[in-house]
Amino acid sequence: MKWASVLSGPQTKKTGLKSILADCCARLSSQLGGAEADLCIVFVSPHFLDDYGKIAPLLLKHLPAATLIGCSAGGLIGGGREIEHGRAIALTAALLPGTEIKPFHLTDSCLPDLDDGPDKWEKLLGVTAEANPSFLLLPDPFSFKIDTLVQGLDFAFPQAVKIGGLASGAHRPGLNALFLNDSLFNSGMVGVSLSGNLVVDSVVAQGCRPIAQTLRVTRCQKNFLFELDGKPAVAVLHEILSGLTEPERAMARNSLFLGVVMDEFKESFQPGDFLIRNILGVEPSSGALVVGEILREERTVQFHLRDAAACAKDLCSILKQYRDSHAGLAEGALLFSCLGRGENLYGIANHDSDCFRQYLGPVPLGGFFTNGEIGPVGGTTFLHGYTSSFGIFRSKESSIV
Repeated sequence: MKWASVLSGPQTKKTGLKSILADCCARLSSQLGGAEADLCIVFVSPHFLDDYGKIAPLLLKHLPAATLIGCSAGGLIGGGREIEHGRAIALTAALLPGTEIKPFHLTDSCLPDLDDGPDKWEKLLGVTAEANPSFLLLPDPFSFKIDTLVQGLDFAFPQAVKIGGLASGAHRPGLNALFLNDSLFNSGMVGVSLSGNLVVDSVVAQGCRPIAQTLRVTRCQKNFLFELDGKPAVAVLHEILSGLTEPERAMARNSLFLGVVMDEFKESFQPGDFLIRNILGVEPSSGALVVGEILREERTVQFHLRDAAACAKDLCSILKQYRDSHAGLAEGALLFSCLGRGENLYGIANHDSDCFRQYLGPVPLGGFFTNGEIGPVGGTTFLHGYTSSFGIFRSKESSIV
């Protein structure tokens, strides 16, 4: 297995698409030692809107043996750099011997019902659970129900890792691009399953820090949270906020979240053990907190704050954990980072890419800034916001037993 990643260099508006792609593909080929790529992943800034239809055919002239997948992107990641607002194209390619790659384009209308059996999902995607696949998913946020897909995939392929991000760069339906081989779509989703001599590890950095103590949900209904530890949830929250510093209280006005523990059997909980969800407000008639997640009684929860320092600390911690348990095994990676991160959050460019390189070294890393990130927490796949979700690739032959 071998991976390569490039990001198009500085260019003027007059730099032609053919020249940009030829240069990127030449650099990919050099990194791959001249071998023909089996998989190519492309992310394209909206500056190329009028040329979306030309991109896949041009790429396939340079990479004729590759399965091609990609989408439009409000920001690009590749070659150790991040371009968040400029005109650019990011390409990631891989040699994947012993790996079967199966591409697919899906729409809402072709999805099985959630009460259908696993065989319907296997038939839809052309792969069985026995093949132990991993999935790369790139949906359009305007036209596809991603929650239905990830629930169905978790049901039919419970051991499979599902990673990806929602296409970005467009502000209304029909303007995002989804690339699949020589086809261009403006709705639905594109994806690939990867089976064989390949392991995909998922690292999801949610970027929050806990405040106060853990609490038990004692009364709730769907996403309405009425009581914590037998007390009104709003009263508990007010008590917690009163104990914060003034800067923390100011932060809580815009960056307060609820973390839901995913594995209740753990004796103690670390930041990565929580699924972070928005607090949407207070329901006037009942006084319940409205949370962006379906809750259940007796679940453990904890309030969280998000800021640049918390995001940086969480990312460093989770990458260090991965490095310590998988030293030297990573061969390539994809990063799906929220549009709300990057320079808007940290005030500097390349933060998450630099952090990745600090802990994992010069592993080729590509990706884009998304409208939502797909990745697992506690063994269940979720659509996230404000996260950096990594898919890290290594050969099965080198897997840790």
